[in-house]
Amino acid sequence: MPPTSRSTVNPDTAPARTVHTIEVTLAGSRPPIWRRLQVSSAITLRALHDVLQAAFGWQNYHVWLFENPLGRWGVADRELRIKSAAAKRLDEVAPHKGDQLGYTYDLGDEWEHTIVVEAVTDPEPDIAYPRCLAGRRACPPEDCGGIWGYDDLIEVLADPEHEEHQDRLEWLGLDSAGQFDPAAFDLARTNDALSGLATVLIEPPSR
Repeated sequence: MPPTSRSTVNPDTAPARTVHTIEVTLAGSRPPIWRRLQVSSAITLRALHDVLQAAFGWQNYHVWLFENPLGRWGVADRELRIKSAAAKRLDEVAPHKGDQLGYTYDLGDEWEHTIVVEAVTDPEPDIAYPRCLAGRRACPPEDCGGIWGYDDLIEVLADPEHEEHQDRLEWLGLDSAGQFDPAAFDLARTNDALSGLATVLIEPPSR
C-alpha cells in the first residue's frame, strides 16, 4: 500500500475537500504504460505537471502542454493561445468522473498522455496526496523519438546481432541490454518520488 506522509496540511496549497483518482496512460504504448494516481482536486495544472513527471520518471527537460475542449494550458503564450497552467485547477477542467484531459510532454517527441478521471472522493485522514496506487511498465528514455522510436529501441536492445545494438547501449549508458527492463515498475519508488510533492489534506481526529 502507498505510504502515508509525514507532511502537514498547508491551507494555501490544499484547499480542496475532494480527491481525484486519475488513470494516466501513455498514448500508443503497447503493452500500455500507465499510472493510477490520487491528487487533490484543487491541484493546479502546473503542479499536476510536476506530479506526472515524477510518477512516470520523466526528467522535465522539455516543453509540455495540457489540453481538452475547454482550452490549452502550459507556459502562457498568447500567440499560441496557451493559457497559464498555474492559474487553472484540475477540478475546473475535468471536474467529473469520466472527464478527460490530454497532457503532452516534449513537443518534438510528442509523448502524449491520456488522463481519465476515474473517481472524485473525499480525502482520507492523515494520507498525503499526490500518491500512486498502481502502475505498469517503465518510462521510456528521454529523446528516443517518441512512442515509435521507443518501440524500435526495444527491438534493437532485444537483438544483440542488430547493427545498432551497441550504439544504443552506449547512448543509454548501459553495459548490457539487461540493465533496462521495459516491464519494470516499482510502486514504492514511485511514491518516494512523489513524496516531496505530497501534502496531507485532512489531519486525523485528535484524541
